[in-house]
Amino acid sequence: MEDVNSTKLIRLSKSYIGEAEKHAVMGVLERDFLGMGSDVEQFEQALTNFFGRKAICVSNGTAALQLAFEGCNIGDGDEVLVQSITYLASFQAISAIRAIPVACDIDPISLTIDLVDAEKRITKKTKAIMPVHYSGGVGELDKVYAFAKKHGLRVIEDAAHAFGTKYKGNKIGSFGDISCFSFDGIKNITSGEGGCIVTDDPVVISKTQDSRLLGVQKDTEKRFAGKRSWDFNVSFQGWRYHMSNIMAAIGLVQLKRYTEIAKKRQNLALCYDHIFSEHKLIKTIPHNYSEVTPHIYVVRIIGMKNRDLIRDEMLKLGVQTGIHYKPNHLLSLYKKKGILSFPVTDRIYPELLSLPLHPGLSEEDINHVSKVLMELV
Repeated sequence: MEDVNSTKLIRLSKSYIGEAEKHAVMGVLERDFLGMGSDVEQFEQALTNFFGRKAICVSNGTAALQLAFEGCNIGDGDEVLVQSITYLASFQAISAIRAIPVACDIDPISLTIDLVDAEKRITKKTKAIMPVHYSGGVGELDKVYAFAKKHGLRVIEDAAHAFGTKYKGNKIGSFGDISCFSFDGIKNITSGEGGCIVTDDPVVISKTQDSRLLGVQKDTEKRFAGKRSWDFNVSFQGWRYHMSNIMAAIGLVQLKRYTEIAKKRQNLALCYDHIFSEHKLIKTIPHNYSEVTPHIYVVRIIGMKNRDLIRDEMLKLGVQTGIHYKPNHLLSLYKKKGILSFPVTDRIYPELLSLPLHPGLSEEDINHVSKVLMELV
C-alpha cells in the first residue's frame, strides 16, 4: 500500500460549495442586512415549493426537532420513542424540553427503529415516536405511521440525513406528520448551519414561527419586511432559533444545485456497493439509490474487534473514517438501570464504520478507500 506521505487525505466529509454560494453571501453583506429577512423568506418559499407544503427555517436541525416537539405540546415528563443509534442531537432535542427520550433497539438491516422493541417500551406517558432516517434511508416508514396511529402518537421524523430521499416515489417531508431537516456544513445541501421543519399542521406552523423568534407574536412577518416588532406580546417560552440571511443565501444556491449534488452522492454510494457486493465480511446497508440520497456511507464489518486499529491504519494511508454513532443508551445522561436490553444495537455498534462520502470525491477515491479497507480487513 502507498505511504500516507505520498497520498492525499481523503476526508470523511466536507462542504461542497463554489463561487455561486460565495457570490450569494457577498450579496447579503453588500445589502447590509444580515439577520432574518427577505433571503430567509425566499429560502422558505423555495423549500415550500420543493416539498409541496409549508417549510419553516430555523438555526439548525436540533432546533427544528425541539420546536417541532414544542409545537405538538410535548414537554415535561412526556416520553418519546427513538432509536439508540443516532446522533446525540436527537436525544438532546427531546431532553431540552424536559421530555424523556426512550431509547429503542434497531432493525439489523436498515439500522432504523425496531417497532417490535419500541412497542415493549410504550407507557402511559408516551406521546411521540421519532424515526431517524439513518444514512438517508427510512426503513419501513408506512409501518411507523401505522404504529403511531395504533398508539395515538405524533410522528416527528428526524430527516437530517435524508434531504431529497423519496419513499415510494414521494419526497420525505412531502407527506406525513412532521419532518425535520438539517442544513449544516456537510449535509446533503447546506446553508452553513440551519435546518427546517416541514408540516401541514397549522398549530405547529404558527407556534414554530413565533418560537424561533423568542415567542414574539407575528414577528416573522415584520422580519421578512425588513422591520422589527417594538410593541409586542409573548405568551409562551420562545428561543432565538431563527435563520439568518447569510445562511439562507447559501441554502438558496445549494437547493438549485440539489440534483447535481444528489446524483454525485448516489453514484459514489453505488460504486461502494458494487465493490463490496461479494465481500464475506464487509456488509452494506441496502438502499435503493434511485430514491435514497445518502448523507453518510456506513458498512458493517462482521465480527470486527479492532475498529480503532483499522481506523488508525486507514488514516496513516490517507483515509479518514468515522463512527455513526455511539448508542445514546451508553451515555451517562441517558443511561437507565433496569430497562430492557439492546441486543441488536449492542451487537452491531462495534461493527460499524463510516467511509468517506461527499460530492468532492471521485470514483478513483472510492476505489482507493475500498482497497485499503479490504486489505486491512
